Amino acid sequence: MTGPELKQLRNDLSEALERKLTAADMARLCGLPEQGGVDTIRRWEVSGPTPSATKVLRVLAMASERHPILEKFDVFDRHDVREQDRPAKRAAFREQMRDEARRRLG
Repeated sequence: MTGPELKQLRNDLSEALERKLTAADMARLCGLPEQGGVDTIRRWEVSGPTPSATKVLRVLAMASERHPILEKFDVFDRHDVREQDRPAKRAAFREQMRDEARRRLG
């Protein structure tokens, strides 16, 4: 993930959560410490996050319709899920992701 992609992710999550996310909000979502977390996010928005942070961010990104549901989370295309039920199950999953992000933000 590059710095500009992280900036875009913040915008996408802002839209999904229906509130403007700040660098401090992104630091909280990533589990960064209050002291220095905002500076880390701002630095990442230029140079890109660390590989381990990128993994966390890709999971958080699933709260937004603009980002794919990662393969290891995609249980909706299995043979035991009826095709007509899949869109509703995907939407419910994304809502769960948004609820988790809101919980982390407090």
